[in-house]
Amino acid sequence: MIHPNLPYDYDALEPYVSERTMRLHHDKHHRGYVEKLNKLIEGTPYAELPLEEVISKARGEAKIGILNNALQAWNHEFLWESMAASGETSPDGRIKDMIEKSFGDVATFKQQFRSAAASFFGSGWVWLVQDGDDLRILTTGNADSPVGTDLTPLLVLDVWEHAYYLDYQNERARYIDAFLNKLINWKFAAANLYSPDVRKVA
Repeated sequence: MIHPNLPYDYDALEPYVSERTMRLHHDKHHRGYVEKLNKLIEGTPYAELPLEEVISKARGEAKIGILNNALQAWNHEFLWESMAASGETSPDGRIKDMIEKSFGDVATFKQQFRSAAASFFGSGWVWLVQDGDDLRILTTGNADSPVGTDLTPLLVLDVWEHAYYLDYQNERARYIDAFLNKLINWKFAAANLYSPDVRKVA
C-alpha cells in the first residue's frame, strides 16, 4: 500500500493549518500508519486488497492491529480531501438542501458540529455522514470510522492533538472554527452523497 501524496502543497492551508503541522501530520503520522499496515499484511491475503476491503475483512475477522492501522490510513486520506486550499466555506445545491433538512440551516449544523468536536474527550474524529435521506454528525474514538458501515462519510475533522497542537496548542475551539469557517471542502462532501433510491436498486 502506497502512502498517498497530499492533494495540495504543504503550505496550502495556511494560515489555518501550518506547513509545519502538515509535514508532521502527513509525513510522520499518516505515513506511520501506512508503513505499519504494510508490515502487518505482507504475505497475507490482505496485501492484494483495496484499503476499504482490508477494513471490511479485518472487521469481520477481528484483526485489530490491521483494522486500526487500515482505518487510520483511510481516515487520513479522507481528511486531506475534506479540507480545501481554496477555503470553500459555504455548501450549495443538494448538500445545502440536505443540511437544511437535517439541521434546520447551515449555522445550526456548524453549531452542532462545533459542540461535538469541542466536547469530544480524548483522541478521535468528528464526521458529517449520510444516513439514508438524512445527514448526521458522528464522533468516533481513536481509529474508529464509519467507512465500511451503513453510514456514508461526507467529510471529517481530526481531533487528535497532533492535528492542531503546533498551531493552536490547547485551543481546540479555534482549530474547529477554522475548519468550519475556512477549510471545509464542500465540493468533496457533495461528491460523496448518494441517492438512497439508487442504492436500494443496486
